[in-house]
Amino acid sequence: MITALTAMASLNPESTVVGTEDELAIIAATLAGSHSLDADNLSVRRLANYAKQAIETGGDPLGDEFCRLRTPERRRRDGAVYTPTPIVGAMVTWAAGAAKQPTRIVDPGAGSGRFLLTAGKAFPEAQLVAVEVDPLARLVLEANAKVLGMDKRLVVLRDDYRSIDLPQVSGSTLFLGNPPYVRHHDIPKVWKKWFAEAAAELGFKASKLAGLHVHFMLKTCQLAKPGDYGAFITAAEWLEVNYGDLVRKLLTQRLGGVAVHAIRPGAMPFAGTATTAAVTCFRVGETPESIRFRQVGAVEELDDLRGGKSVPRPTLVKSRRWSTFLRTAEPRPHGHVELGELCAVHRGQVTGCNRAWIAGTYPGELPRALLQPVVTRAHELFNAGPSLRDSSSLCRMVSLPEDLDELEDEARASVESFLTWAKALGAHRSYVATHRRRWWSVPLKPPAPILCTYMARRPPAFVRNLCNAGHLNIAHGIYPRDATSASFLDALSAWLQDNVPMSAGRVYAGGLIKFEPREVERILIPPLEELCERTATLDIRRARARRREGTRFVPAVAAD
Repeated sequence: MITALTAMASLNPESTVVGTEDELAIIAATLAGSHSLDADNLSVRRLANYAKQAIETGGDPLGDEFCRLRTPERRRRDGAVYTPTPIVGAMVTWAAGAAKQPTRIVDPGAGSGRFLLTAGKAFPEAQLVAVEVDPLARLVLEANAKVLGMDKRLVVLRDDYRSIDLPQVSGSTLFLGNPPYVRHHDIPKVWKKWFAEAAAELGFKASKLAGLHVHFMLKTCQLAKPGDYGAFITAAEWLEVNYGDLVRKLLTQRLGGVAVHAIRPGAMPFAGTATTAAVTCFRVGETPESIRFRQVGAVEELDDLRGGKSVPRPTLVKSRRWSTFLRTAEPRPHGHVELGELCAVHRGQVTGCNRAWIAGTYPGELPRALLQPVVTRAHELFNAGPSLRDSSSLCRMVSLPEDLDELEDEARASVESFLTWAKALGAHRSYVATHRRRWWSVPLKPPAPILCTYMARRPPAFVRNLCNAGHLNIAHGIYPRDATSASFLDALSAWLQDNVPMSAGRVYAGGLIKFEPREVERILIPPLEELCERTATLDIRRARARRREGTRFVPAVAAD
């Protein structure tokens, strides 16, 4: 088992690279004093010594190895994203400057102990409480604490943070850390039930769409008492999404928000993950007159978490989104206009029950005239290239009129049979269906000349829709406000495809990029003259192609 360790140590005495989780566990247990070595374990002893030296000088080699050995997919599922040293340092520096000496420091998802042990150095008298469910991460934490001489004041709670209770202490508690990011899809129903009930006890409503980091913020509110304080780094999406309303209310009413410092996704605050992160500072029991907002382009700019623009509490309470307080007004390039001035952007249709309305699972036959080609997956646009020309590979959506009496007798009979089957699936009981005029009539929007993807881990695709396909809510439709030429639409679509960066949308944890319709409309496009020049070029190319084919080309009316 230790062959790889011996090889690594002989090649690079500074390296602590190990080959398996078992090997990492042995090294961690050795450093923690819970594993004794015999004469045959020389390689492990040597590697443990290298790790010990690195830990003593401020490194986290075992935590780094933990992240290397676990796949990104596994760590994303577990919410195990370890925080870089500059961010940890900035948050601990802020806590140390708060003119308080905490009796206790609590990290709700301690991992290898980066926050807890850094804070332990700043507050040498404080008890250190680590909450961690992963046994290997706990072992690494205990090894780090032993090396740094903090094991005697370390308490490790081997449980989910939402399940713990904390004994009363005479002084204040500092809550510090990086609550795990797990999307709501991966949160069991039992914890969603807990979340709703816990929020209701405090007088708030909770959304089932909230991620695990919001659960942890709520639990902190349950555990904390006036005089406690803290700083958490989380994904910044709570600043603007609907489920983040709970966090925003907690900060203005219970947790005592002090400041929000956002890190732009281009700074890559977490290695290999393009996400907008936010450090949120709070003092429990205080009702803030204002909260400071600041956005930085690099983690090193966080400093001691000072500065920022103060936004009054009444403004925060009224606002449905706080991300607007992070934006800085940048001068608009001369002649540029927002896309929304030329085009309206509309989200695709929600069916309420794709299994029923997307043809394929229904065992019977329906008239082809009632089956509309639709884009149902983002990859259909990513793979299309500049234009979507052929709808033959697309799914079909069942598109029925509100008045079924419009149908011919034969078509009506097949539709009635289909609706009986759809009812058996519960398609008529979905939230969306119950809010339609007729539950069976999905109001598909007209085909959009340009389609763009809504959510992915890459910049959006902008595609000309030349086959008149409809689109579901995985895409947005871009509709010109005035009549324009096909060449102009081609030029606009091509410019958008080449020039819209990831940063123009919302960047969620895990690198997920999301573009809401209004965000697409805010995209600045170059002067119309420039796009018209592109249009004229395309018209010329088309005319030449038509002449080669022996047909006559008549250009459409260009945009004003």
